[in-house]
Amino acid sequence: MNVDKHDGGGAVGRRAPRSGGRTAAQRTTTAGADRLDRRGDTRARGAREFPTQGSAALRPAERTRTTDAAAPRLRVAPPPPVSVPRAPFVGLILFLVVGGVLGILAVNTKINENAFRLEKLQQQQAKLDVDQQQLEKEIAEQKAPGNLTANARKLGLVESDDPAYIRLPDGKMIGVPHPATGQPAITSQQGNGG
Repeated sequence: MNVDKHDGGGAVGRRAPRSGGRTAAQRTTTAGADRLDRRGDTRARGAREFPTQGSAALRPAERTRTTDAAAPRLRVAPPPPVSVPRAPFVGLILFLVVGGVLGILAVNTKINENAFRLEKLQQQQAKLDVDQQQLEKEIAEQKAPGNLTANARKLGLVESDDPAYIRLPDGKMIGVPHPATGQPAITSQQGNGG
């Protein structure tokens, strides 16, 4: 195995370059010369120099230019003061505050008005519920069989002895209908002469 041993002295143990290549010695001398040429070029162009000791190596040092005449220093001029009239702004703020307060008052008034109206409607609903319960009680009393018979006698109706029936699906009559022969009740409208 061939190992390149470079001790800076002679050419002992070096291989011959392959097809037009450079030897290690030629590479190091050429690379060093290129770096020196590049450093010189950058300095010639007026680029920054970088100090290499301590923390100063982190920030670049500018080269001072020497000029014959001092160049005037340019600054940005401050903008001219803008005077905004305050009256429209104050008027707008007052309008918003007064409008907001009046809006809140209007909403509160409407809420209170609706609360009173709701209370009145709830009282009316309670009264109507009581009336409905009384009417349902009266209907239940009138539906009782004894009351139906009494109310029929008051109207002058009499009870029939042999009733006839009509069968609903086909309309056929079962039995022969006869008029009732009883006397109307004394409390009926017909019995009173009415």
